[in-house]
Amino acid sequence: MSDRLFDLKNDRRFSMYLYRAGFGFWLLYIVMGARFMRELVAYRTDCAVFSFFLMVMALSASMYYDYHHHPAEFEQKKKWLIAMYMVLAGLIYVFILRKEPLDLSHILPHF
Repeated sequence: MSDRLFDLKNDRRFSMYLYRAGFGFWLLYIVMGARFMRELVAYRTDCAVFSFFLMVMALSASMYYDYHHHPAEFEQKKKWLIAMYMVLAGLIYVFILRKEPLDLSHILPHF
């Protein structure tokens, strides 16, 4: 049974599982903002980036299925996938790979 789970060409289940996992991490991101989760607030950004990563991987897996079975849907999703990969790369760079913290004080007006 598990060998059919990774048959992306003929089975949509893997992409659905990735979507559900991404949605679960997004809900976890929201819960991490609560007071009782103060100890885990340092991982909140990582959880958000991982949620976005899972959603992009789910879209990629879904598009592989659509490429073989629904060409019109594939063409519609293609441009969104490219944009999402660019946003994901930006998020990973800004929140994970950058050495110094992001300083927006020169852009935002002082209140």
